[in-house]
Amino acid sequence: MKRRCRYKAIVFDMDNTLLRSRIDFPRIKRDVFGFLNGCGVLPPDFPLGEHTIATLIEAARGSGKLQAAWEAEIWDTVVRGEREGMAGAELEPFVPEVLERLRGDVAMSVLTNNAREAAIEALHRTGIVSCFEHIAGREQMAALKPSPSGLLHLLSHYPHIRADEWLAVGDSWIDGKAAQQGGVPFLAYHANTAEFERRSVPVIGHIRSMRELADYVYDGD
Repeated sequence: MKRRCRYKAIVFDMDNTLLRSRIDFPRIKRDVFGFLNGCGVLPPDFPLGEHTIATLIEAARGSGKLQAAWEAEIWDTVVRGEREGMAGAELEPFVPEVLERLRGDVAMSVLTNNAREAAIEALHRTGIVSCFEHIAGREQMAALKPSPSGLLHLLSHYPHIRADEWLAVGDSWIDGKAAQQGGVPFLAYHANTAEFERRSVPVIGHIRSMRELADYVYDGD
């Protein structure tokens, strides 16, 4: 007898959720901040440790000092770092078998702050791109995660599925914050539990293996 699903759709983060990313996010963040500080957009005492690359760029935009040419240079820096880190990236353990089990039971999408074209290339190279109905990158967002705009973009493709009938899965507090603001339940994967608590990001649970996802998606026997 087929088990009943608690959710009708799942949205996955990509880096360090589906793929074992080698992107050096701390280095990219330092490079971006160094540029912004050098241009006088952000001050030397800016609390860099409280920010991700995404929130750092949003803070720069919010300062009103970020020129279009400077932002273009920043994105060049980010894209270079993403390409370097995604080269040869492998799947997280058990991802193929879990996606195959879920296929046909729930609609599956990907939401990443990376460029959409790079995400599709990585998912194609690792053999899982066909599992997803939609793949949204930063081009589909009004603002990067933790903004819910990318998530709301995906939800708009499924007007018959309520937000609380979705499940979001990711490794970072910014994934959880986007889900929270979009009204979607969030499941943390290999995440820093303390960081979620510190930032008041609610989760329905924490998993250490992708195999545990089925325990949250399917009702018990």
